[in-house]
Amino acid sequence: MPPVAVVVERYLEAVAGHDWVTVAECLTEDVVRVGPFGDTYSPRGPYVEFLAGLMPTLAGYSMDVERVVSAGSVALAQLSETVEIEGEPVVTPEVLVFDLDAAGRICRIEIYIRRLR
Repeated sequence: MPPVAVVVERYLEAVAGHDWVTVAECLTEDVVRVGPFGDTYSPRGPYVEFLAGLMPTLAGYSMDVERVVSAGSVALAQLSETVEIEGEPVVTPEVLVFDLDAAGRICRIEIYIRRLR
């Protein structure tokens, strides 16, 4: 089993690169993703479909991963995402909390954002 941080880094790179096959490989079938506004996606199929439909529509999208730290089967990723809104880049700092199962796949993701305004 790869280290927890490696799986999370692979997942984040796949999301940013629109590699939906790799995203799915990183997730358990019954993954639960809880977004910053309480929006929940589960299982894997609908969650990957959500990402695949949303990410290509985000103008000027980029992800900057500051760090990934892990302890046991939990990892935290501190990152920022940038999108263009009305032609201006808007940066959103975030922390994502990942739980991994015994096989080393992501079974839960919770997303927390920092409000800048």
